[in-house]
Amino acid sequence: MSPIIIKTIQFFLSLSILIVLHELGHFIPAKYFKTRVEKFYLFFDVKFSLFKKKIGETEYGIGWLPLGGYVKISGMIDESMDKEAMAEEPKEWEFRSKPAWQRLIIMLGGVTVNFILAVIIFIGLAYAYGEKYIANDSLKDGVWITDTTLGDALGIETGDKVLAVDGKDIKSLSSIMPEVVYGEKITLERNGTKIEKDIPVDFIETISNNKENARFINYRIPFIIREIPEDSQNKDSGFKAGDAVVDIAGKTVEFQDQVIPVLAANKGKSVPVVVIRDGNKVTLNAKVSEEGKFGVYAGLGSMEEYQEKGYFKVETLNYTFVESIPAGWNKGVKTLTDYIKGMKKIFNPDTGAYKEVGGFAAIGGMFPDTWNWHQFWATTAFISIILAFMNILPIPALDGGHVMFLLYEIVTGRKPSDKFLEYAQVTGFFILIALLLFANGNDVYKLIFK
Repeated sequence: MSPIIIKTIQFFLSLSILIVLHELGHFIPAKYFKTRVEKFYLFFDVKFSLFKKKIGETEYGIGWLPLGGYVKISGMIDESMDKEAMAEEPKEWEFRSKPAWQRLIIMLGGVTVNFILAVIIFIGLAYAYGEKYIANDSLKDGVWITDTTLGDALGIETGDKVLAVDGKDIKSLSSIMPEVVYGEKITLERNGTKIEKDIPVDFIETISNNKENARFINYRIPFIIREIPEDSQNKDSGFKAGDAVVDIAGKTVEFQDQVIPVLAANKGKSVPVVVIRDGNKVTLNAKVSEEGKFGVYAGLGSMEEYQEKGYFKVETLNYTFVESIPAGWNKGVKTLTDYIKGMKKIFNPDTGAYKEVGGFAAIGGMFPDTWNWHQFWATTAFISIILAFMNILPIPALDGGHVMFLLYEIVTGRKPSDKFLEYAQVTGFFILIALLLFANGNDVYKLIFK
């Protein structure tokens, strides 16, 4: 099956789950407070619906426009803009007749469910899969900066040890980049000296312009020969699988980042090479191609092999069900916190982060090319956090806009007029359309020009 089809199926499955549960977050407290719900829809049913069935007082259905979903609650100024109903006298079952605190709970239900859902998913993932990562403090020889342009922009070099970002210790190698993207200061150890550097305010834009090398902070790979291909110029040079190269042309080397410049300086030459084989040093003569390569495959096959040879430590955490609960909660809180940090950067034009805002194509691209339940649920949890945050923004027409007006009513004791709420709803609608056009326009621009 095509990777695009697999991504599309995962996207719509995830979106459908999140929309239905979000709307249930409004539906359940509305029904609990005896508020009439006229419609419950997955996707929007502009002009017509793909499916609909009325059960009791509520029409349940599936629309054709997959931009979200909704519940239509009687007596509420929402996207339906039902002015005729609002012109009538309030009925006891209508939203507007309920106390402000009940209306607040109804409006907060969707984002609350989204956050709780993300936490539940993270709990399940922690229990089912645990956690496996390279311990950052075990990288005794520091990190490998695979792209010097990005490394220079950040002020980090191969061999540096990344100690902290914004004063927070870095636990795993894989967490360095997310922390750097959201952070402001990075603490390094270079040649035994601790250094603190400001992370450039436009570093997100720098990464965006060099996406193919965005994962430029890696562990250092030893130059241990894994395989000598039949067409290698060094097929008969005496190399054997398992040889660890320690010297080339009189230059001491251990890692690939050290080997690369030495080979580049000896293109087209035959050079003496010292390898460690079965604990002994063996000297060979090897040929360097015009491209500056030995023509062999180097490196080990798995992280566990690197761990066995002492290059770093692989931490594996397995959680009992009880232990997975705080682990899932902490993951949910951290994901939300990191997303808020990212949003702050987006609203700062100097960062250039606004260029990375994406729409449906960007969200769909987050899913893997092949079906993987672990990645599917992890991505769904992340999107659920995004939906919770975006929906609570104080923009009229979003849940956050309704919450903002309800809090004003609770604090002041004065309810905004229906006419004001109508104008606010229309304004919010146009703001949402503008945001949708911007986000999806970014997707189109990247597709065409990048």
